[in-house]
Amino acid sequence: MEAAPGNNGVLNDGATEEKGETARLSSYIGAMAIADLVKTTLGPKGMDKILQSAGRGQVVTVTNDGATILKSIYVDNPAAKVLVDISKVQDDQVGDGTTSVVVLAGELLKEAEKLTNMRIHPQTIIQGYREALNCALNALTEASVNNIEDPEAYRNDMLRVARTTLSSKILTNDKEHFSNLAVDAILR
Repeated sequence: MEAAPGNNGVLNDGATEEKGETARLSSYIGAMAIADLVKTTLGPKGMDKILQSAGRGQVVTVTNDGATILKSIYVDNPAAKVLVDISKVQDDQVGDGTTSVVVLAGELLKEAEKLTNMRIHPQTIIQGYREALNCALNALTEASVNNIEDPEAYRNDMLRVARTTLSSKILTNDKEHFSNLAVDAILR
């Protein structure tokens, strides 16, 4: 195989190389496209996507599950691949929330793009995100309440946490039953 002119044998024939501003812009666009693709599946009015396989079987799947959608698409943009990987890790570790993490990361990237267009250095943007994380953690800590001394209030808190946790696609119809089971097991 002969190398394309000027690429020193690193790139395959027909491959393109992007540098600087073009590469950065391409990364942002790819990642935001992935986030926008799954964003419309969220919520009670979330839309289904029709996925058609490219193989011989021409299998058609209708789903609004972000993990299924992201597993089914081909992605060659590096930043978009990172979002797909974030979704896979979330699915492997937690089993839910795959769409939410992709949408959150996509929104953070969208805001980062605006800031880099204002000529703010990426390291400054990252530092700002870290400071925002610390502010959010402090606000959550200040807003938290500990009802461990009041058994009834503590049980109600635990039930609310369990219901919220079980509000996923897996147990949505039986969350009251499973919430009580989980809280009873914890409080034994």
